Amino acid sequence: MHEMSIAMAVIGQVEEAAERAGDVTAVCSVRLQVGELAGVVPEALSFCFELACAGTVLEGAELITETVPGRARCAPCAQEWAVGVPPLLSCPQCDGGRTDLLSGRELQIVGVRWEDGRTPAPVPEPIPEEC
Repeated sequence: MHEMSIAMAVIGQVEEAAERAGDVTAVCSVRLQVGELAGVVPEALSFCFELACAGTVLEGAELITETVPGRARCAPCAQEWAVGVPPLLSCPQCDGGRTDLLSGRELQIVGVRWEDGRTPAPVPEPIPEEC
């Protein structure tokens, strides 16, 4: 399961950023873009992230994954399309096979929210209990 190594790499990068920022007391959330062609199962990544955060400044942090759809462009006719999964890499307009993959392989941290000694993180509204 390579999701564990991805989770650990994300945690390592966030810990480094928190250390450079100084005075970070807790990480509240991490936003991650995951391309649909990146070969990552978001649910497995979330599970691994939660396990790997134990005992770190990220313990209890929420992992928010944003799926980036795969898109391609045909080199000969410039047609663009959503490639889907499994990916359709031949042009739906001219059936050309020379395509450029424009998106869908992303795996990047796009946002981190943390608490520091200067600015407290907003407290979420409590969820009312239903009877």
